[in-house]
Amino acid sequence: MKTIYDIQQFLKKYGTIIYVGERVADLELIEEELIELYNSQLIEHREFQNALMLLRQEIQLEKEKNNKKTGE
Repeated sequence: MKTIYDIQQFLKKYGTIIYVGERVADLELIEEELIELYNSQLIEHREFQNALMLLRQEIQLEKEKNNKKTGE
């Protein structure tokens, strides 16, 4: 998985579609879902690590972007 879209498509395989309408909230819910799948031993450790790292980077970027908008 190399993009957030890849992670979303991966989650679709498990019947999970997440869309709240707020990017950060969506990403955080996706993170929670991945943790649940990993704890249930449905996904491999490496897949989990890669997806989690990508999600956390994207969450950080979105939060920084939102901070810049509110600070302007």
